[in-house]
Amino acid sequence: MPRPIQARIDLSALEHNLQVARRASSSARIMAVIKAAAYGHGLLRAAEALKTADGFALLDIRDAVQLREAGLRQTILLLEGFFSADDLSLVAEYDLACVIHSPQQIAMLEAYPRRGGLQVWLKVNSGMNRLGFAPQEVPAVMERLNAHPAVRDITLMTHFSHADEAAGVAAQLEMFNALAAPYRLARSLANSAALLRYPATHADWVRPGIMLYGASPFPEVSAQQLGLRPAMTLHSEIISVRELDKGEHIGYGGQFRTETNMRVGVVACGYADGYPRHAATGAPVLVEGQRTRTLGRVSMDMMTVDLSGLPDAKIGSNVTLWGEGLPVEEVAYAAGTISYELLCALTVRVPTYS
Repeated sequence: MPRPIQARIDLSALEHNLQVARRASSSARIMAVIKAAAYGHGLLRAAEALKTADGFALLDIRDAVQLREAGLRQTILLLEGFFSADDLSLVAEYDLACVIHSPQQIAMLEAYPRRGGLQVWLKVNSGMNRLGFAPQEVPAVMERLNAHPAVRDITLMTHFSHADEAAGVAAQLEMFNALAAPYRLARSLANSAALLRYPATHADWVRPGIMLYGASPFPEVSAQQLGLRPAMTLHSEIISVRELDKGEHIGYGGQFRTETNMRVGVVACGYADGYPRHAATGAPVLVEGQRTRTLGRVSMDMMTVDLSGLPDAKIGSNVTLWGEGLPVEEVAYAAGTISYELLCALTVRVPTYS
């Protein structure tokens, strides 16, 4: 028999969460973000479930080509644009939209010999200070793009650094709107957090990511409160049960010592599956739907859970690591990280099914 760990992908949850995004975004078009294998959910599987989106955003041009060859005709946006002049032939052949964020990309584009057809999303650095042109650089860049015979249309975009925090988006929004005002161009600003919290950011395109997969972008608001459903449930089984005396140590480094005589279970899941090694004792898990906690250090292939008060738990009992009944944000919080990391970190050795 195969090792029992698996991840179930609920396609109906993806569809549901897309509708939540659509209702929240008013009349803006939806650019579904499916980078990183759709946050670990599977690129083509997620794209099919999200096929009513107006567009898709990702990083790898090979993934974009896969979507086109699978028959998807929506706008497909490369969020970091092209990385070499050679990419431009594929961009044109497969009708891909490209983020332009650097002078090097402008130079490659200007050396491109073909005419017409390219969709450009010009990225403005409004305060995130990762990618994008500074506001004072934008007029000159716009002149170069407008003069280029290959550029078909231009969308202005930016990205918020604090949309999920108390600092909010006001300063970045004001800067971007002032810059965009002279241009009659489509605009895109809102990620999941801004989409849900700041209607003034919706503009022409919104770019939901984490919310599509049923996780909240906010530390203080649950996915359930937002009307979202988890799309991924990571589950496994107990493969061993031990009766330990008070004072015994568990796992590498003996980081947990039994407080009383305890019954513990070993679960077929570890950091080589994508569960965070830095999750300390107390991270929540479900055993046959009942909440308990992890004990000691997570190993490469196994972890230990507390079976105190769960007399019916045994070898073969189902264990939910996150997903239905156990929000991934809660597990992430216990591990000192964010839900994005857990979902994206699921490794290829974990089978997924829908």
